[in-house]
Amino acid sequence: MTRASRPLPRTQRGAALLTAMIIVTLVATLAAAMVWQQWRAVQVEVAERARLQSAWILSGALEWAKLILREDGKASSSVDHLGEPWAVPLAEARLSTFLAADKNNVEDAPEAFLSGSITDAQSRYNLRNLVDQNAVQPVEVAALKRLFQAVDVAPDLVDTIANGMLSALAPPTGGTSPADAPLMPQRTEQLTWLGIDPESVQKMTPYVVLLPVRTAVNVNTAPKEVLIAAIDNLDLGTAERMVQTRQRQPFRNFDDVKAQLPPTVAQALSQTRASIVSSFFEVRGRLRLEDRVLEESSLVERRGIQIISLSRRREMSRESPTS
Repeated sequence: MTRASRPLPRTQRGAALLTAMIIVTLVATLAAAMVWQQWRAVQVEVAERARLQSAWILSGALEWAKLILREDGKASSSVDHLGEPWAVPLAEARLSTFLAADKNNVEDAPEAFLSGSITDAQSRYNLRNLVDQNAVQPVEVAALKRLFQAVDVAPDLVDTIANGMLSALAPPTGGTSPADAPLMPQRTEQLTWLGIDPESVQKMTPYVVLLPVRTAVNVNTAPKEVLIAAIDNLDLGTAERMVQTRQRQPFRNFDDVKAQLPPTVAQALSQTRASIVSSFFEVRGRLRLEDRVLEESSLVERRGIQIISLSRRREMSRESPTS
């Protein structure tokens, strides 16, 4: 037997086999890592595409809402009430029903469902009214305390909110703001910045709003709890009767409003704190795209027939299998 054909010793054969196994393991590991990275990249791309698609669709929904408000502003009536088209919420509907009547044009469209609503921001009490000309307004403090009593929120919190907003809105002295000055909240959930507990914030959220300027409460859209804040000496019973009356026929002028009030209350009715028209609206949109849900909330201001977007907030989440 020649040297070249002599079989390898057992130890060398074992080392060769072990080396081959290590190489195979490394190749399999690298292949699995490459496959996982590719899968991850695809998932990221799919999620980003869904996010962009949802954002564009909701932007279109916002423009549609602006169109409704613009057309309402062109109407001869200068009264805003809950019987107008803008106040009718859009129930969840398949997006393809909005895109085309011809089903052939939407065969490849994503399975998406759209819903939304427009609400009158001036149907709630504007916390910005608490401070004017760098001073807390006692009349507004008393008004908000009446509201808090009606919705089971501690009235003492009104002073905390008013003083916190006064500090946040105080003009800087010497070109700088005080180091301990709180940030000015932009949304009701941010009232925790002023030291308000989350439970109280949750209770007051349906009844209060933070707008960039002082505004009056629209008596055609406000709930009874907010009406007693906007109208001095108004009791809940009369406020409830006003709500029932406007459901049949909205208030067209202040004479209609005063007709529903006791004489002493009607005499003190202030048109700077109560109104029958609105300039600020909140547009909410919800898009369900496969298992993802994107919700958008936008604050808009109507100036005549011009609609201006003031803020926009989006939140994306995954829908639970049971929903």
